[in-house]
Amino acid sequence: MWVSLALTAVAVTFYVTEWVSLELTSLGTLALLLVVFTVFPAIGPDGARVLTPQDLLSGFSNPALLTVMALLVVGEGLIRTGALDSVAHWAFSYKLSAATSLILMLVIVLGLSAFLNNTPVVVIFIPILQAMANRLKVNPSRVMMPLSYVAILGGMTTLIGSSTNLLVASTLMDMGQPGLGFFEITGLGLVLAAVGFGYVALVMPRLLPERAGMASQMTRHGKQFISQIVVPSDSHLVGQKAVAGAFKSLPNVTVRVIQRGEHAELPPFDDYAIRPGDTLVIAATRDALTELAARHPGLLHPPRRPGEEDRTRDRLRDGGEEETDTIRRDGGGSNGNGVEKDRPEQTEQVMVEAMITPSSRLIGPNLQQLAFRQRYRCLVIGIQRRARMIRTSMTQIRLEAGDTLLIMGRQADIEALSRERDLVVLSGTTGTLPRRHHAGLAAGIFAAAVGLAAVGLVPIVVAAIVAATLMIAIQAVNLRQATRALDRKILMVVVAALALGQALEATGAATFVATSVVGVFADLGPAAILSMFFLIVAGFTNVLTNNATAVLFTPVGIGLATQLGVDPHIFAITTLLASNCSFASPVGYQTNLLIMGPGHYTFSDYTRAGLPLLLLLWVTYSLVAPWYFGL
Repeated sequence: MWVSLALTAVAVTFYVTEWVSLELTSLGTLALLLVVFTVFPAIGPDGARVLTPQDLLSGFSNPALLTVMALLVVGEGLIRTGALDSVAHWAFSYKLSAATSLILMLVIVLGLSAFLNNTPVVVIFIPILQAMANRLKVNPSRVMMPLSYVAILGGMTTLIGSSTNLLVASTLMDMGQPGLGFFEITGLGLVLAAVGFGYVALVMPRLLPERAGMASQMTRHGKQFISQIVVPSDSHLVGQKAVAGAFKSLPNVTVRVIQRGEHAELPPFDDYAIRPGDTLVIAATRDALTELAARHPGLLHPPRRPGEEDRTRDRLRDGGEEETDTIRRDGGGSNGNGVEKDRPEQTEQVMVEAMITPSSRLIGPNLQQLAFRQRYRCLVIGIQRRARMIRTSMTQIRLEAGDTLLIMGRQADIEALSRERDLVVLSGTTGTLPRRHHAGLAAGIFAAAVGLAAVGLVPIVVAAIVAATLMIAIQAVNLRQATRALDRKILMVVVAALALGQALEATGAATFVATSVVGVFADLGPAAILSMFFLIVAGFTNVLTNNATAVLFTPVGIGLATQLGVDPHIFAITTLLASNCSFASPVGYQTNLLIMGPGHYTFSDYTRAGLPLLLLLWVTYSLVAPWYFGL
């Protein structure tokens, strides 16, 4: 028992301080537990081991962990197809401020979590809030933790709001007590949820760090690229007129000039209708160009004149056999009419930024003269030049040293491009285009999985694994992307936490601590004992899982109620509400683990932002519960 307590204290210390990585701390904790309980086995009253290596390693097959891993793959599929972007667009279509939009979304999450499992609710809103944060210029680290905590608060308000609530009610009936009513916890739950929501919405964002992922830091999404659109005859742009200088079908895009034949029209473009064949010179961020390329494939492709492909082949053939082989490996590249056989729906399109080096052979000519597309089998869709206002067609800009090109192509071609000496592919700028043609199917798979799990037709773990498999099957994500979506940090932290929880429970350490601490306050009366009991359970739920804490402490609470001569339901409800206070660590509740990656959080972030919330709810409960229960 003492060894288990000591290992728990050491593990929590290393988790909070992060002297070593979370993965190494988790692996070391698991290894020490295996050694201790194998070399010095704990024997129960029946002569059998109370904890075997199989028990300690069972966390790898834990349904909650498998659910989290599968839902990470499902979420990756939704993000890569852009399936939920329209929901995010609706959320801020009312021109609300960033703070108001966020509070609106959190209120919706709070309401849904009262009647639905918290995990699918959080999974639904992670990509929505990611898109909202991007459009509202808010760091995702400021919104992901509030999302998880609001879902937990909503789960406190009804009996079906959380699996923890149902476990407490089930344990209560197993011990011969009447079960909890559907709304028996609603009164106190709403009080705690209201106080907690105020803290999460108004205070917590100020405590969370401005932390972006490495890719976001490196890609510098705010800088402007010059690009161009040659309007085809069947384009949705034909006939559109500018409103206040902007075109409705080109959101977040600035049109700098419209070239029509020999005439160049400069802004503002009042009552100037777009015609087929117009060339629009535009300026936009990488995000805006990515969205445009994903929603309208081919719109950013430069036009090709008949016979240009053959002339390019002749020029490259004269330049060397190696370049001729490059085109041959591309499969011909043309159907004979000067139109390349690009099929972006059949292969993943990757976008990357590359800078022209000072000694590059690309300096001087423009993209058409270089035959860049034929030479590298990649398409330049934007050029960025510092401190220069450019109104020239992108394909006519003569390249200079230091220019940054926004390039789109297949993964293999981008990798080949990175080996060129004339260009330096900027590390961390690689990204893929959303597969919009899979968005509807991906959303349908996700909706079916969540719906079946929410109404209880299938377990959430079954729905999640099947949904993840279908996401891979329809190519919303490929196997490589699905594997990368599985966060090893989450995997190891959960497995180690479950093993620690089993050790504490099997050796009686958890019960010993609870009864010892409560016993100190035995002479202070039921109200003080109830307050301390809440704090102890809330503390343990951040080390164990919420479900394990609920099952472990419900019998302890009922025993205390019997000793004090009060209604056992009072301590059962206290156990239920305190077990849901999984705010001070990522290991207490699986939604905390889900948002760890998208929010780029460390273990200490949960403690810094969540511990004040836990203490606030403890103080609130200590003041309200004695009056509510008449103690």
